[in-house]
Amino acid sequence: MTIFDAIILAIIQGLTEFLPVSSSGHLELAKVILGDTSLPEESLLMTVVLHGATALSTVVVFRKDILDLFKGLFQFKNNDEFQFSLNIVLSMIPAGAVGLLFNDEIEQFFGGQVLLVGSMLIVTAILLLFADKAKNTDKKVGIVPAIIIGISQAIAILPGISRSGATISTSVLLGIDREKAARFSFLMVVPLIMGKMAKDVLDGAFENIQGDTIIYIVGFIAAFITGIFACRWMIQLVKKSQLKYFAFYCFILGIIAITYTFI
Repeated sequence: MTIFDAIILAIIQGLTEFLPVSSSGHLELAKVILGDTSLPEESLLMTVVLHGATALSTVVVFRKDILDLFKGLFQFKNNDEFQFSLNIVLSMIPAGAVGLLFNDEIEQFFGGQVLLVGSMLIVTAILLLFADKAKNTDKKVGIVPAIIIGISQAIAILPGISRSGATISTSVLLGIDREKAARFSFLMVVPLIMGKMAKDVLDGAFENIQGDTIIYIVGFIAAFITGIFACRWMIQLVKKSQLKYFAFYCFILGIIAITYTFI
């Protein structure tokens, strides 16, 4: 992988992280197009680095909300802030458990699995279409919905299933307000990604980086900068636009990816 490839992947990650179109799926397809021949472990490492960059950009954009989360969590008062913080923690459990128990199996999905990505993009499209037709979305995130949304996030570890698409769609189908669903979706992933980065560092994964370290550094910086601008713009786009347009995009891209594997 070259520095140019890393920048392209970083820009794709920054642009697609906040839209319900699967950033991991786009990264896997881009790797195939760019001719990336990395082993699954190395390919996953680049994915983790880029996700870490956009997670950091999310922290910058949502710094006030995240500060409020910490305040609410340690106030130990049964108010809206504490309940929201508790729900964020609960939503992290399913994906955290899957990541810890099935890390080796997950790595195998990140090696240019185009057929898998294409199939999962179609699943994302179907989910978005159902969510687009949802009515009466005026509820807050409760304990049970938080756990269900967390399960959606765990399933979205698969490349091609949009994490934001799965969590926002699940929230909307549960009757949760779209704006609250988007905010909850973007905030709930930050601790998981940061935790994943910390685990990788402690396990020594970054000590086994193959090739030039500068490639990962450049990719991280490019994804972070792109994510800062994209987050501010795309969050508004997700809240205001209809999900069916993202569904059409995912369906078309999924068909193209599946067709590519048979040509």
